[in-house]
Amino acid sequence: MSTSKQILVLGGAGYIGSHTIDLLERSGYSIIVLDNLYSGHKKSLSKNIQFEKNDISKNNLSDISDKYGEISGIIHFASFIEVGESMKDPYKYISNNIDRSTDVMEFMKNRGIRNIVFSSSAAVYGKDYKDKLKESYIKKPINVYGYTKSVVEDLLSFYDEIYGIKSISLRYFNASGASHFKNIGEDHPNETHLIPLIIKTALGLREKIMIYGDDYNTPDGTCIRDYIHVDDLAQAHLLSLEHLINGGDSDVFNLGGSRGYSVKEIIETTQNITNLHVNKEITQRREGDPDILIADYSKIQKKLKWEPKYEVDDIIQTAFNWHKNNPDGFN
Repeated sequence: MSTSKQILVLGGAGYIGSHTIDLLERSGYSIIVLDNLYSGHKKSLSKNIQFEKNDISKNNLSDISDKYGEISGIIHFASFIEVGESMKDPYKYISNNIDRSTDVMEFMKNRGIRNIVFSSSAAVYGKDYKDKLKESYIKKPINVYGYTKSVVEDLLSFYDEIYGIKSISLRYFNASGASHFKNIGEDHPNETHLIPLIIKTALGLREKIMIYGDDYNTPDGTCIRDYIHVDDLAQAHLLSLEHLINGGDSDVFNLGGSRGYSVKEIIETTQNITNLHVNKEITQRREGDPDILIADYSKIQKKLKWEPKYEVDDIIQTAFNWHKNNPDGFN
């Protein structure tokens, strides 16, 4: 679609944010990015983006509104995301993920902005469910990171009830892959995601990949997870944003591929696609890792007509191409 609507993207220089912004640009939107570059990369954004390097606060958000004018909607990616770190430093996660999100809601209330898409997580579900996860399931987060996402979802619901601010919370499963359209990919300062770690090992950028436990109740003993291509995630953000701008109601949606792959399967698939060997070592389980996490995405499929386009082979191939061509990431 062609539009002149202006969208404020918080944390837009990060992995999922940069891919979503590329799609928004190609769809005709004007973009403002607020990012402190704690883990994002300004190089991932085009030169047409209006960029503000700063933290989230009510004052900084108000300054942006004064500078750029009317904002039709907000997409909020600006969170700390490391589960392990959240259990070691809960205050860091509570103050950033919850308190700064509350600043965003207050800013929206004060400036009459009524639409926000929030980057949530499958971590809100916890580990007690054995079947495909549905949005209707009771939230039972088992770490501070998941708790912060759950709290922000709940606060957004209250801000809708009290102030009429409409929101869609998107519960990601395992975001993976690299762009089909632009030279951008996954580059975190302290990488913990499985697929980039496997690929970096295959490319000789790491010594080995650690498999945390091989005695889970799965066919090959390793954890099974649901992987979704980052370009499919970007499409879901665009559909969610347009749903709200066009007067749609608040909602919560899972984003996954509805099929699980074990750690060993991902390693074997990477070796087959790249024709490279991946050194691996089995070590003890990590506390709190469930056997299986797979999304039921039928709700967003039905309501917003979203469907993932890319399979795991394409996820691994695009990620491999990006890391091979960018061994130092965005540096």
